[in-house]
Amino acid sequence: MIKIGTLEVSELFLFKEQSYPGRCNVVYKDHSVEFHELSEEQRSSFMRDVAKVGKALAAVFNPDKINYGAYADTLSHLHMHIVPKYKDGYGFGSVFEMNPLRVALADEEYAAIVAKIETALQ
Repeated sequence: MIKIGTLEVSELFLFKEQSYPGRCNVVYKDHSVEFHELSEEQRSSFMRDVAKVGKALAAVFNPDKINYGAYADTLSHLHMHIVPKYKDGYGFGSVFEMNPLRVALADEEYAAIVAKIETALQ
């Protein structure tokens, strides 16, 4: 993943695998595994970060839908996948694949995406 920046209580990363253009991961800064381990204030702060990223991705990529997933069977750290989906795009209408290994970009393309997301987050 490519670090985009720091949010209120999270770090934001761009997935290198871009079958879903704009796919990001919001990772809670402190070590927690489950939502129920967070205080109400911590949960609210984390979800504000998630919503802020969703709004930025909607502005930058104009997806038809954004999927959110908190899958972590093998990774013991609280994080949320934010996955823009497109009606004519890969996997629309089904659950997103974790790592389909279909689309890798050039470094310049990643940098351009990161810059657009950074701008949208301001």
